Amino acid sequence: MLKSVPPNVVQSIRAFRVTDLQSEAVRLGQHFLYAHCGHAVTKQQVLGVIADAFHFPKYFGKNFDALSDCLTSLVHKAGKQTGFLVVLEQLPNTPKFDREARETLLDVFRDAADFWADKKVAFRVFYSFQ
Repeated sequence: MLKSVPPNVVQSIRAFRVTDLQSEAVRLGQHFLYAHCGHAVTKQQVLGVIADAFHFPKYFGKNFDALSDCLTSLVHKAGKQTGFLVVLEQLPNTPKFDREARETLLDVFRDAADFWADKKVAFRVFYSFQ
């Protein structure tokens, strides 16, 4: 299913269905991380949804630096990883989470994809906007 998708990428979900991506993650033995952000309107809320959905530590700081740390070094310290398939669904388009905030969020995930690529671990992120 993901043969045409690079192992370390951040891209629009487009033709993929969440259930199919989840099944593929199971088939590949990878972590499936899913966050539905449809009710969030601010950066803090979006990061809170992601933190809850991904089971980040209680001390998560709800900022982009903390997100980066949780997606990379914190997980890396936990031991060998089999890969990640991440879905960020319905990222908001609001005055308090505008285009710049969405791009910054996606940049954090792109940086995480690069981090894991260096370690030869798949890290695919699929996203959609409201």
